[in-house]
Amino acid sequence: MPSQAHIRNLLAALLVYIMLAAAPVFANETEITVGVYHFPPIASIGADGKAEGLLGDLLREIEQTHPGVSFRVFHTSPKRRYLDFDAGLYDVIFFESSDWGWADKEVDITRPILADEELYVALRKPGRDSSFFDDLKNRSIVAISGYHYGFTGYETDNSVLERTFDIEFSDSHTRNIKLIKADRPSVAEVAIVSYSYLQRHLHRHPEDWDKLLISDEPDQRYQLSIVARQGGAASASEMLSLLAPLVENGQYRRLVEEWGLTLPAGFLTGFEAP
Repeated sequence: MPSQAHIRNLLAALLVYIMLAAAPVFANETEITVGVYHFPPIASIGADGKAEGLLGDLLREIEQTHPGVSFRVFHTSPKRRYLDFDAGLYDVIFFESSDWGWADKEVDITRPILADEELYVALRKPGRDSSFFDDLKNRSIVAISGYHYGFTGYETDNSVLERTFDIEFSDSHTRNIKLIKADRPSVAEVAIVSYSYLQRHLHRHPEDWDKLLISDEPDQRYQLSIVARQGGAASASEMLSLLAPLVENGQYRRLVEEWGLTLPAGFLTGFEAP
């Protein structure tokens, strides 16, 4: 039978282990600047300048879990986010695909932490089915400036796209869906809308189930990560460490599901904190 002294030593060692495991990722107060652009329901900027959508909820949860960490939101745009990154105006950006123009940047990218897809949307008309989306070069398209799309080969230069497609640009899924419903073929026959946004729209406007034709196949499926500046305020590994407690207690999964989004396949079973 172990002695009382041995038991005390074991308890002391266990206490030290628990304290180290619960220690904050950053020993000192750390502010991390996050680039945010309009990408609903994943991310957007409110009138007060704070992040909204899944990102807003997630940043607040991370700050509550790690009192030594705070986030400052830097408002950018889909097209400007790379110039602002190059200018050093923010440290990290959440929910980006590695296919979206980051390959030539000095960045570290986490494993994927979110998944979604984008679908083609048109006005439902008699005799029109999903084959309507087969040849987009013969359709008038409305898209969001600066977004990467599968049908464009991820090209984001508006002048290049305008030479290839009959395309109009906007900055809002809401406006794009309204253009489709307005039945103005010379302006917009097809819009590209994320699955998560479309589901939220149809929940709020159930009458649109009968008005909109939605493609069977997506324009693209994407897995989204956190992109961090090399040598910046927080590395990709440190960002995952900040996220880890929320993954382990189930809160991150709950937030993702509340916003109608999904986790990458195998994310929960394969997640290991750095």
